[in-house]
Amino acid sequence: MQATQCSLFSEIDFMDIKFPQTQYLGAKYIHGDWIAGFIPEDARVILDAFSGSQSIGFLCKKMGKSVITNDFLKFNSEIGKALIENKHDILTPDDIRILFSKNTEPERYDLMEKLFTDLFFVREEAAFLDSFRSNIGRLGNEYKQALAFATINRAMTRKVTMGHFAHTQALVYAADPQRVKRNRSLIRPIKDIFLELVGEYNQAVFDNGEICISRNEDILDLLPTLSNVDLAYFDPPYCDSHADYQGFYHLLETFTMYWKDKQFVNGTKRYRPKKHSGFETKKEIVDSFRELFSRSAHIPYWLISYNDRSYPSIDILVELISPYRDVRVEKKLYSRGRGEKGSVAGSSEILIICSPKTH
Repeated sequence: MQATQCSLFSEIDFMDIKFPQTQYLGAKYIHGDWIAGFIPEDARVILDAFSGSQSIGFLCKKMGKSVITNDFLKFNSEIGKALIENKHDILTPDDIRILFSKNTEPERYDLMEKLFTDLFFVREEAAFLDSFRSNIGRLGNEYKQALAFATINRAMTRKVTMGHFAHTQALVYAADPQRVKRNRSLIRPIKDIFLELVGEYNQAVFDNGEICISRNEDILDLLPTLSNVDLAYFDPPYCDSHADYQGFYHLLETFTMYWKDKQFVNGTKRYRPKKHSGFETKKEIVDSFRELFSRSAHIPYWLISYNDRSYPSIDILVELISPYRDVRVEKKLYSRGRGEKGSVAGSSEILIICSPKTH
């Protein structure tokens, strides 16, 4: 296969469709054009295995590919269902009126108010989120529901300084005039932020003429069930560098799943037990990579996003890949940190290109 060039993508109408701006740690939005340049033109079915913000899966959909996007966290998979699997359903004014209605079951839907009042939100805002959550099920179909989840979850990250929930300073920062001057979303109602964002998410819904699917599974369980995938894109957590996505985004997973069988611990009220990924700790990650590559042997091409300050080292990773594929390594230097995983100034974003063996 010959890698297509990004200049060719401009000929496709879909490329003008904008992906809603993300604030997600490790999102590959800014690297999309670079990564796209290494996707073979005749690779028709793409697996985005650790999809996170969904920016690369969305890019592949714009390229006219059939996309299977997967993330083991539910709130991420809802973004995939809303923007990748979804072909035409959007949130209408009537849908928004339903979402903004009173809490349909206040005895059941009170988790946000109980957990996060005076931590991330004032009581009124937390109660609004419970009401909103109670009404998502009243929408007409799963794609409208997914859009509601994706948009309100993004609104919550806009509301909180740094866009994640691994700190306890949200309301302190919201009371700081200097921080508010830089970011007025800190004091804006979540409802207003949602209304500002919903148009961006609606305009990102389109049908590229291909079957696209969003999954919410452990990738090691999913891989053996897939056939006819031409290329797998792997963007695993960078161990030793912002690998704990459940720690950073526990509130969004709690809101989406609406846990009733978890404990909530620590100052940020993280849920426990965590979902097991196998890619967060040094104790497990080498074996997890070994299993990942073994279970991907039937997929011809792999692209792996990585960072040169992560564990295991690139040399070890290449050694694990080499029994299955020919390997070459491309680097993109960070001139400054951008707040993404591994994006320390002087470090490099790595793309490992894995092709069928030539001998």
